[in-house]
Amino acid sequence: MDHGKHQAPQGYEPGEGILTTLIRIPVRIVVLVLVLPARMVWDALAALWHAADRVLLRPLGRAVVWLLDTLVLTPLAWLYTWVVTPLGKAAAWLAVALLIWPWIGLWRYVIVPVARYGIAAPAVWLYAHVLTPLGHGLRWIGTALLLPALHGLGNGIGWLITVLLILPLQFLWRYVAVPVVRYGLVVPVVWLYEAVLTPVGRGTAWVLSTLRQGTAWTLGMLWQGTAWVLAQLWRGIAATGRGLGLAVAWLVMTLLVAPLVWTYRHILTPVGREIAAAFEVAWRIAGYLSRAVGRALATIAWYLIGAPFSWAYRTVCTPVGHFLRDAVWAPARRAVAEAGRAARAALATARETVRQARRDAWRALVGAPGGARSGEPRGIPARTLGSTTTVPSAAQASETPLGGDPFAKQG
Repeated sequence: MDHGKHQAPQGYEPGEGILTTLIRIPVRIVVLVLVLPARMVWDALAALWHAADRVLLRPLGRAVVWLLDTLVLTPLAWLYTWVVTPLGKAAAWLAVALLIWPWIGLWRYVIVPVARYGIAAPAVWLYAHVLTPLGHGLRWIGTALLLPALHGLGNGIGWLITVLLILPLQFLWRYVAVPVVRYGLVVPVVWLYEAVLTPVGRGTAWVLSTLRQGTAWTLGMLWQGTAWVLAQLWRGIAATGRGLGLAVAWLVMTLLVAPLVWTYRHILTPVGREIAAAFEVAWRIAGYLSRAVGRALATIAWYLIGAPFSWAYRTVCTPVGHFLRDAVWAPARRAVAEAGRAARAALATARETVRQARRDAWRALVGAPGGARSGEPRGIPARTLGSTTTVPSAAQASETPLGGDPFAKQG
């Protein structure tokens, strides 16, 4: 009993207030009233679609496929097999015969022989019997005569150039130009650089270094002071900006973000969750109600339409069909079968009679076979049982059945 006293009410979940539970039930009822017609319409359309698919669309699709296969695909296949393919093969053969074979014959029987025997063979003969001996002769002339003459001529010209040009130039450079340049230009310039220009340059450099040290110290102190002032000014501006940013961020978080977060967390999220849960529960309950209504309609349709038709089929149509099958259709089928068998037997007898009459007429016209003896049966050699070969010495079998002609007895 204590457990029953402290048990939570139906629809109440831990962690939620009584107000949420009290609001949930009316919301679900309203949503169920709105969703139930839509669910019933949906189930009715689904059942109608399945019935139409089973009764109309599938047979119609099969009929369309059969018509398409019969009226389009089969004629197209026949046209492709018996018209387009032979025409294509004939066109290919004509194209090969008119466009390819002439070029092959021209290449094989005109161009290749002309090129081989009109150009290549004379060129090979000319190269082997004319150009090769001529080249060998020219190479011997150049190697044995021209190269020694050119070598001697080159040596003579080199000796003349060395004696008449290079040796005088070397003498002038070594004994005239080098002493003049060394003692007339280089020595005075070196003395001027070491004795005059170097002391003057060192004095000028000392004066300039002294002046530069004083000016650099003054400029360095001025730059350090300016940099310290600017750094302090930038630190003040940065601290002011940080303070303003923190103040603006606090105001935005307090006045805008926090109310929006509270509204989303405590109002919009529970309302959306309850609406989604209400739609889910209402859709499921509407499905149960729709299926119950469908079963009730199916039961009413069965008792109003299906049961009478089933009773009429079992009580009336089945006995009438059995009576027609046993009393009308079976005797008619047996009679037709007997008539067919009699007709086939009559046709067989007529064929045998005609065959015998033709054989007798042939014997009357041309006489018996040349190799037949008197007293022996005439006609084709008899066949032994179970074999397809003819045995000339065997007796001729009768053309009629062993027990006689049953149809002749009946006649």
